[in-house]
Amino acid sequence: MNGQEMPARSHTRPRRVPTLEVVAEHAGVSRATASRVVNGSPRVSPEAHAAVTRAISALGYVPNRAARTLVTRRTDTLVLIVHERPDTVFEDPFFANMLRGVNAALSTTEMQLVLLHARGDQQRERALRYVSNGHVDGALLISLHGDDPMPTAIMAAGVPVVAMGRPLSGRGTDYVDADNAGGGEEAVRHLVAAGRSCLATVAGPQDMSAGIDRLRGYVGATQAAGMPDAADRVAYGDFTEAAGHRAMALLLERTPEIDGVFIASDLMCIGALRALRELGRRVPDDVAVVGFDDAPLAPYANPPLTTVRQPIRLLGQEMVRLLLHRLSEPRGDAKAIILPTELVVRSSS
Repeated sequence: MNGQEMPARSHTRPRRVPTLEVVAEHAGVSRATASRVVNGSPRVSPEAHAAVTRAISALGYVPNRAARTLVTRRTDTLVLIVHERPDTVFEDPFFANMLRGVNAALSTTEMQLVLLHARGDQQRERALRYVSNGHVDGALLISLHGDDPMPTAIMAAGVPVVAMGRPLSGRGTDYVDADNAGGGEEAVRHLVAAGRSCLATVAGPQDMSAGIDRLRGYVGATQAAGMPDAADRVAYGDFTEAAGHRAMALLLERTPEIDGVFIASDLMCIGALRALRELGRRVPDDVAVVGFDDAPLAPYANPPLTTVRQPIRLLGQEMVRLLLHRLSEPRGDAKAIILPTELVVRSSS
């Protein structure tokens, strides 16, 4: 028209989006087997899994997540619920390292992670509603305090749970923990071997299993070393630097002759070291100090911290591994994974 030629119409057919049936045919397996591979079922032979994986890669197959959710009732989402104030979480290197472990374990899966804070009744109820309304497949619980009902309530909603640290409530909860009591014992043995005879401790909060167990290790080891009075030289903190400063000053006010102290977290150690300097005590000449965690800041403290290393990133990884196992095997007795600790000796002792 108007002397202009119409452009040639393309006869190229649009590329068909591969279906699961095409994937199954390409792999030489049934549609059911291909579906099990796509949905992460363990009930597939290694050969079939490899064949379907190759077919998915060759064909560029992308699962329909919405349809898959309707069929499997899975959201491919996990929630990490932290029972601490946001400022505590973002300031304490423990949580950053733990999150690195969680993310590393999830990086090879299709799972995505949602982070929620549950400090206080209102946040706890909101988190519980979110979990109970079918938004997630499983929950990771961090930093539980006291008889927190969260583990029991989430399990009652039919959602698998794994806690970091031995829950003080919620029997039947899967959990991953470090050998806190054993680490406390090793710290005391080190101080005794270094010739320290008047020991004290800055213990963690006694509404958390980590605080309870590290103190239990300290008490047991000092009794075994013939120092029963050491159990009376205890001050308590909440794993923060400010708490370590206050507790160390209090211990020295009560017992000025203290020459060795086990402190239940490296962050509290930083505050304790500051208190010792302010009070004119040299470390380790006058007072030897041993912490717990082997946080990234430990080698750079003044002086560098002797500390009990717990595998923080591995704790996060093992939590994810245990939760994924529970998703594939919902039944069975609760599992507890206890990871070993290790004393790292530096200049503070």
